[in-house]
Amino acid sequence: QVQLVESGGGLVQPGGSLRLSCGSSRSISSINVMGWYRQAPGEQRGVVARLTRSGTTFYADFAEGRFTISRDIAKNTVYLQMNSLKPEDTAVYYCKAEIWGDPDYDYWGQGTQVTVSQ
Repeated sequence: QVQLVESGGGLVQPGGSLRLSCGSSRSISSINVMGWYRQAPGEQRGVVARLTRSGTTFYADFAEGRFTISRDIAKNTVYLQMNSLKPEDTAVYYCKAEIWGDPDYDYWGQGTQVTVSQ
């Protein structure tokens, strides 16, 4: 079992920045992939960024150049730094942990709301 707790969401003006945090109950160095996903009203949940245990990162096209995923292994925390935010970034942001094995397990946090508006 892995418990994930997100924080850092809120209301921000267009062009502003936010840093989301995801704290894990399990050592993130033992988790294959940590990721951030988002879901806007009426839309499906989709990937924002992923970070593998080896340090490889992946970003959705809309996140490339504006968002940065990082981690603090000592704190068992993964971050998503979001800059140059746009109204279309408004969504609930979720943290996900992927444990690969037989079978694979995915764990989700409860989500944190990000609203980009004047």
